[in-house]
Amino acid sequence: MDQAEQAGQAAGAAGRPSDRLDRNIPLNMRDIKRDYDKPLEEACVAAKASVIMRVGMLDLGSGTGSFRVREMMHRIAYPLGVHVRAEVNLTDIEATCTDGSERVTEVVDLPTTGVNTERIWLLEHFADWLAVNCGQGSTYHRAANISQELVDHLDEVKSHWAVRHAQEAEAARAAQAAQKAQAKRAAKAKRAQEGVQKGVDGLTLVPEQSAGLPLSEAAPEGLEKDSGAAVGQPGLSGQPAQPTQSGQPAPQTGQLTQSSPASQPEPSSKRDSRGLPAALRHSQPGGGVTVRQAHERLNIIEHRKPLYSPLVSGFASAVACASFVFLLGGGPYDMAGAFVGAGIGQWVRRVLAGRKINQFFVTGVAVIIAALACIGTLRFVGLFDPVALRHDTAYIGAILFVIPGFPLVTGGLDIAKMDFPSGVQRLTYAMSIILVATFGGWVVARLVQLSPQGFEALNLSLWATGGLRALAAFCGVWGFSVLFNSPQRMALVAAVIGAITDTLRLEMQDLAGMPPEMAAFLGAFLAGLLATAWRSSVRHGWLPPDVGFPRICLTVPSIVIMVPGLYMYRAMFYLGQFNTLSALDWAFRAFMVIICLPIGLATARVITDRSWRYDI
Repeated sequence: MDQAEQAGQAAGAAGRPSDRLDRNIPLNMRDIKRDYDKPLEEACVAAKASVIMRVGMLDLGSGTGSFRVREMMHRIAYPLGVHVRAEVNLTDIEATCTDGSERVTEVVDLPTTGVNTERIWLLEHFADWLAVNCGQGSTYHRAANISQELVDHLDEVKSHWAVRHAQEAEAARAAQAAQKAQAKRAAKAKRAQEGVQKGVDGLTLVPEQSAGLPLSEAAPEGLEKDSGAAVGQPGLSGQPAQPTQSGQPAPQTGQLTQSSPASQPEPSSKRDSRGLPAALRHSQPGGGVTVRQAHERLNIIEHRKPLYSPLVSGFASAVACASFVFLLGGGPYDMAGAFVGAGIGQWVRRVLAGRKINQFFVTGVAVIIAALACIGTLRFVGLFDPVALRHDTAYIGAILFVIPGFPLVTGGLDIAKMDFPSGVQRLTYAMSIILVATFGGWVVARLVQLSPQGFEALNLSLWATGGLRALAAFCGVWGFSVLFNSPQRMALVAAVIGAITDTLRLEMQDLAGMPPEMAAFLGAFLAGLLATAWRSSVRHGWLPPDVGFPRICLTVPSIVIMVPGLYMYRAMFYLGQFNTLSALDWAFRAFMVIICLPIGLATARVITDRSWRYDI
């Protein structure tokens, strides 16, 4: 199977039956193969649709909401002259693409769903990279070269930022060396001009910039060395020529010389499909992108390995759940038990998920192992300090790493954008995961005869409580960001936002007596404002472009720690004891907090984003 067929299958090749009036054209692999090395703007609608649908598929599989998937598909389609009408659900997309003369309908299905914030971020840059190379402007970053450099260096071992900084340092050294060389040539020229008749203007030979390439690339090194003595010097035929490094007289200004081997064009075998040298195989802004090049970039994005190993992911889960337990009111023993249980449980979940095992089964197994590991740790510590035996509630914190905060929030945002099918599906999926997780915790509690009653008060001072809450919120959001596969810079920015918003939420509950639901709404609202302010600062150049991340990759991890996992578990625990009144009480408490989180984010977007403010 060739690359064209693989790309088409990745994008999906199912089309509904066509009729004579609609002229609906199913995806034709021969058309894609024929246009695989053509620029995207000149390719057939099937080839364009294969790229559009594949971007939508990758974005949907990363856990983002359907409104963002549609927006991304439109961003890819616009520079290609294609109109897209898409129906996006939890694990499938059905879209019709038309360029005015032809139409193709495609359907793609995903076997499962997950969260990958790094992929969401890379796809944002890919959309900008494609737009810039198709002659459009950059929308994600003010500087168009940011996305260009990132996407062009995805296949390199070194980080693209390290590559860019190394290139900048090399360019600075080259510029400094060029300035010194020019100063020396100017001094020689000044001495050579002594005695020459005044008023004679010199002629300057400048290597012609060719093919739209930078001057340093258009003028080979050998040519610059040969003509350096003549640059900036008078073009007098009677002027003595300056000797070169080889000892031979340099040619006088205006004379023809034999070009050096460095100035000869490279053989065609060393050039890519667009005729560029192998050293310049990456795309040039405004030069167009072929179908093959687009799919090659998407191949790299799709098959990138997770940033963190199962061991590191387990450590991040342990830190996040231990911090979560402290924010819920737990003490050192509770945090220690949650640390061990969540770390082992997340490691098991990553290993099993890597084997493509059913997601609900993996969740149940990970929860049971995490709860048992937490209880076993506390029982072992209880051999030395019997106080640890009274901390039964800690095992609830050990299973909170499976709480699906991303689909809970994105499902609410989809409903806020009037996309009820996708929103309801996401909320149903999230509630199913929560049901499996809480049921697994309840099974363990019944097996070992646990009766969690809550955490004991720590009796800390006001300032100590506030400071420790800020630290715990920072560590907790960082841990959840790592679980979402966020790069470290993204995770740290989200952690700063979470430390501010979650600390403020808890202080409002304790000091002002604010209901948890209202405090959650204000915390999420503030998180949305801070993420928008961060993105705007990057776009306006007030912050470095290296830290410009999508809002959803900052807001959702920062408020996941506000999801009331303890409330959900208590509802299941009382339901298992057939105490329906207490079960309903805790279930409705959890429900109110959960719906306030996406409402807070949506309110911030309505205030700061015109596309959310108006129904257009």
